[in-house]
Amino acid sequence: MMKVDLAGKTALVTGAARGLGQAMAAALAANGAQVVFADVDFEGAQRAAAACAGASALRFDVTNETEVERGIAEVVKLHGRLDILVNNAGVNTLAHRVNIDQFPTEEWDRIMNVDLRGLFLVSRAVARQMIAQRSGRIINISSVLGLVPARLQSPFVAAKAGVVNLTRSMAIELGSQGILVNCVAPGSIMTEGTKQLFYGPDGKFSDRVQSMLAHIPLGRPGEAEEVAHCVLFLAAPESSYINGTVLTVDGGWLAGYIREF
Repeated sequence: MMKVDLAGKTALVTGAARGLGQAMAAALAANGAQVVFADVDFEGAQRAAAACAGASALRFDVTNETEVERGIAEVVKLHGRLDILVNNAGVNTLAHRVNIDQFPTEEWDRIMNVDLRGLFLVSRAVARQMIAQRSGRIINISSVLGLVPARLQSPFVAAKAGVVNLTRSMAIELGSQGILVNCVAPGSIMTEGTKQLFYGPDGKFSDRVQSMLAHIPLGRPGEAEEVAHCVLFLAAPESSYINGTVLTVDGGWLAGYIREF
C-alpha cells in the first residue's frame, strides 16, 4: 500500500461498513488518520473499524438531515476538527434493470435520495466545519457511468453525473477557503455488489461478464484497494494543488472503443 503522512488528521468515510468504503477508510487509517467509519449499518461499521487502530464507528444515515447534522457535530466534538470527508455511501438497483419507461418512481427516489441528495447533505454539514477551520479535503465517489452512461439504470447514471458536476461546483465555491474538492470515478470493481451482478457464480448477469470486460483494456475488474489508493492520493498533503478534478479508476474503460466492429 502507498504511504502518505496523515498523522493528526481526522477523516470521515460514509458507507464504510464494507466494500469500497471499508477499503478507503482502512487505507486512511493505515496512513495515520483518525478515521470514523460511518454507515447506516452500525454493527458493520463497528466490525470494520475494530480492525483499524484508533478508528471509531458512527451510525449515519446520509438521507436523514437531522442525523447528518448531529453526526458531524459529534465527530467535531470528539476530534476537534474534520480534515477529510469521503462521500462514498451509495446504492444502485438489482431488481429494476429496466428501461426508463418502466422504471418505478419509488426506486428512482430511493437511489437519488442516497446517491445525490445524501452526498449534498453530508457535504453541506462538513463544509461549514471546514470553512471555519479554513482547510479540508472532500472526495466524492462517482462512477464511470456518471461520465458515460449505460442502459437500464437511469437513476444511478443521473445521480452519479450529478455528483461529477456537484464536485466541480463545490470546488470553485470552497477552494478560496482552503478546501479541495475532487471526485473519484471507479469502473467495474470487484465488490460484494458486483459479485451479485456479474462476478459471482450466481451473479444475475454473470453470462455478460466477458462482454463487459471486452470494454476494458486491462481485461479485468479492479480491486477495492486500487480505488482506495486514489482516495489516499487525493487526501495526501502532496496533492495540494488538485481541485475540481475527476479521477477515473477504470482500467482504461473510458479511453476509447477497443472492441472489434
